[in-house]
Amino acid sequence: MSYAATAALQEAVFTALTTDSAVSMLTNDAIYDALPPGPVPSVYVSLGPERVRDASDVVGDGAVHDFPVTVVCDAAGFQAAKTIAAAVSDALTDADLALSRGTLIGLNFLRARARRVGDGREIDIWFRAMIDSSDA
Repeated sequence: MSYAATAALQEAVFTALTTDSAVSMLTNDAIYDALPPGPVPSVYVSLGPERVRDASDVVGDGAVHDFPVTVVCDAAGFQAAKTIAAAVSDALTDADLALSRGTLIGLNFLRARARRVGDGREIDIWFRAMIDSSDA
């Protein structure tokens, strides 16, 4: 197993979201790896933690990375949050991301959970990335 490509994956996912016109427009470019200090925007997308497991075989090293991208929206209903979540899903599902370390074999939608948080809405969209890190 190798955890070597994890930073490269995070960088590529962040770049894919910040350069996607739909996600960028719907969030007013509020896409974060870490929330900024002070008040947060009423709508934003945040990269979350990850879970990684070994996917090595006799051919080489690899890992499966499961990670959420969270949509936070202070709107009363789910419509705005779901619209942003769909754009995030479109930007990442089956995306051909170039990693600075390792090779992305696949990036797929895994699951999602929408919920009320206080007066707003939050949607966690989980993705699964398979990475060959033989060259990492």
